[in-house]
Amino acid sequence: FSFMNTGIRHLKQLPCWTCFTNEESHRILREGLPDSPLFNGQIQSIGPRYCPSIETKIVTFPDKPQHQLFLEPEGETTQELYLNGFSSSLPMDIQIAALKKIPAFRDLVIYRPGYAIEYDFFDPTQLKHTLETKKIKNLFFAGQVNGTTGYEEAAGQGIMAGINAHINCHGGEPFVLARDEAYIGVLIDDLVTKGVDEPYRMFTSRAEYRILLRMDDADMRLTEKAWKLGLAKEERYKLLTEKREAVSRITDFARNYSMKPALINPALEQLGTTPLRQGCKLIDLINRPQVTIDNIAEHVNAFKRELDKISDRKEEILEAAEILIKYEGYIGRERIIADKLARLESIKIKGKFDYSSIQSLSTEARQKLMKIDPETIAQASRIPGVSPSDINVLLVLCGR
Repeated sequence: FSFMNTGIRHLKQLPCWTCFTNEESHRILREGLPDSPLFNGQIQSIGPRYCPSIETKIVTFPDKPQHQLFLEPEGETTQELYLNGFSSSLPMDIQIAALKKIPAFRDLVIYRPGYAIEYDFFDPTQLKHTLETKKIKNLFFAGQVNGTTGYEEAAGQGIMAGINAHINCHGGEPFVLARDEAYIGVLIDDLVTKGVDEPYRMFTSRAEYRILLRMDDADMRLTEKAWKLGLAKEERYKLLTEKREAVSRITDFARNYSMKPALINPALEQLGTTPLRQGCKLIDLINRPQVTIDNIAEHVNAFKRELDKISDRKEEILEAAEILIKYEGYIGRERIIADKLARLESIKIKGKFDYSSIQSLSTEARQKLMKIDPETIAQASRIPGVSPSDINVLLVLCGR
């Protein structure tokens, strides 16, 4: 996904396969439940919701006669196939017996059986947004120990804890990413504000600013921050500034260049879009679904000359400019909402209130605010159980 990636590896495309469990395999699995640590009490914790074991599936969905399984090659040269959808804590002989009831698997050979893991974690509400513990200075927690599952989640926390541990040693402002700046910001804010009652996975649906957190503008959002921290080299920062300037030149040109109906209408009809009745700016044409920067430039010489000035990374720059033009209204609207909430992020309240003595707060809000001790009004507003009226009370007290 990196814009810096030049040596792309082309792996050979291999087929994956799908098949289904059936009533017979379910019967064998059900009979084996007394031997499952997930169901006989050996494992006490809650497993990951988004990749449940096969025995959890047959217990949770007893009405389902089958569950889909995916067979994924482990590599280009191996004979091994990964059986996705059949994770299990049952003994190996029960797993094999159940699988052999599926016609495609009657002759299967297992290299390694499915297995279950037991999660344990430290309550992440004991952490600051830097991932330093509130209890012990200079002790940072990152990864599954904070109640997450998945390696991207662990890596995201790891880099943030590492950055802030370094800052603690060498001086500087704590480094925290906001919810409108990165999915890492959403992940960490969710953990330290809401806590977890099951292994946490990062989903796009957990972010309220999905239009701002796009993969095409990750470099625009984060490279400058990395450069200021000393994590990105000068070369990477230079590539970013060149790209930003090129995108800006294209969007400014499109915003200011006027189109005349007589000159452009034949091209618009050729592109399958409505001809103009009166003049407009080029940007208004690019906003149309049938029109792209590339296909309209073929018919507007001045615009084509402008694009020809871009020698390197042209495809990447044109994609960035086109997204900004076509989705300008949506991006702008979401930015206004994010900026409103950012003002609440600037109101620091940590250590300012004795919540137990503020009788105008609801009992639940007092308990939650005492437990989390939020850094800002905005973080307080995201704590489950703290209502908008509780936030208004805090705002009034801040005003005083």
